[in-house]
Amino acid sequence: MGANTPGECFEQYPAWIILASNLVSLGIYAIGAYILYQIGTAWMALYLLCALILEIRLLKKSCTNCYYYGKPCAFGKGRLASLLFKKGKPEKFSNAPASWAEILPDLMVSLIPLLAGIALLIAKFDFLLLLLVLLLFALSSAGNGFIRGSLACRHCRQRELGCPAEKLFNKKK
Repeated sequence: MGANTPGECFEQYPAWIILASNLVSLGIYAIGAYILYQIGTAWMALYLLCALILEIRLLKKSCTNCYYYGKPCAFGKGRLASLLFKKGKPEKFSNAPASWAEILPDLMVSLIPLLAGIALLIAKFDFLLLLLVLLLFALSSAGNGFIRGSLACRHCRQRELGCPAEKLFNKKK
């Protein structure tokens, strides 16, 4: 099913890793939606629509070209992509641009609700909102860092074949 030793690549990720990574992502989306709901339903709806568009973009542009297309990757998206889109070209994944501009929209999923939450806290302090802003920050930084650093990327076959994120985050000095 998968590798057993740290650093060894998984052919198929275990269900518990897929669950953990999706819980972090869904937690970020849910907290972000709740924070933006405090500003208005339309802001929440726009946020969720943008998050959905980003997920579809990822499935269509990256997952279709990934080694894990049709297989359970760390996020379960390889299998999902195969149900929605036809297989792409693996060399497109390996040669995709690696820049902060490319990942900026994904960063905004956390940054916009964080900034909105801080603004709301300044306008009127609310203990629940403070807890949610802190939780969103923790999930977006340490949570994502743990998922990607210890569970996902560490065991990824595509990383070995060529990954734009690997090139961006792990530049040799």
